[in-house]
Amino acid sequence: MPIDLITGGSGFIGRHLVTALRARGAAVRVMDLAPADDLDAGVEFVPGSILDAQHLDAAMKDVRRVYHLAGIAKLWSRDRADFERINAEGTTMVLRAAAAHHVERVVHCSTEAILLPKHRGDGAPIDETGQPALSDMPGPYTRSKLRAEQSVAAAAQRGLNALIVNPTVPIGPGDHNLTPPAAMLSMFLNGQSPAYLDCVLNLVDVRDVAAGMVLAAERGRTGERYILGGENLALRDLLILLERISARPMPKRAVPPWLALASAAVTESVADYLTRRTPAATREGVRLAFRSGPFDSRKARDELGYAPRQLQDALVDAVAWLSSTGAIAK
Repeated sequence: MPIDLITGGSGFIGRHLVTALRARGAAVRVMDLAPADDLDAGVEFVPGSILDAQHLDAAMKDVRRVYHLAGIAKLWSRDRADFERINAEGTTMVLRAAAAHHVERVVHCSTEAILLPKHRGDGAPIDETGQPALSDMPGPYTRSKLRAEQSVAAAAQRGLNALIVNPTVPIGPGDHNLTPPAAMLSMFLNGQSPAYLDCVLNLVDVRDVAAGMVLAAERGRTGERYILGGENLALRDLLILLERISARPMPKRAVPPWLALASAAVTESVADYLTRRTPAATREGVRLAFRSGPFDSRKARDELGYAPRQLQDALVDAVAWLSSTGAIAK
């Protein structure tokens, strides 16, 4: 039976993608550094790094489709070179292995962050038509993700059946690694931020992202990019929703942009030289917030049949899950 391979299948989106594929009766293989603690007994696990050619070769055997999710999903790393090495060079290695094994299709998971314009425009929703440049990226994470996309586009031009999906801000249950969206929710719900940075987010249920990736594999066009988004929401309105769902007070004051950037620079420096732990904010994250705007998923809706659910359901489930794991103080 042909196998669907998920690199990074132990991560937040990856776990939900495993569930989505298994629900369709697919044979699933996960390649990651360690298995998820709730990995389905019917899923094959192959330990390994996407930077290891031998591990990739073993993982690609008898594979029909590759869903490439492996990479650094956070905006900070102790060694900034890790972004380029893992997100960009790792993607090139995955594409090379997929081509060598003549896989039917590669779905590359990117990010909406690379599409945010350097200068805010007229407020029109952002779609897939933008042509971002490396020089416009606000930091090492987005540069590495754009380089990865460029590798996918080049591989598609050479004949590999590959395409790109750009999830927006995924939320929902099961974020064991506390990716930036879950960390943000946890910070606000724990009362750790007296103010917020005024910006616009497009929030999407992680289960819809997983479903959208499967649809992209089945119906997407080679070489194309598809935004997998949900609902556009100002952060101040998100906080109102969180207060209603959790019955916890949320901050009511917006922090000035200059102060947000200065604070991020301090917390990032403390993480770099003292704590060596992921900071609450990074300069790249703040710069992305400066660029924020609404996203348009019409292309995915029209071409793939993508149909994201109501945002409130995802928020309710995310808050309940964070509470059950102790990520939110009682």
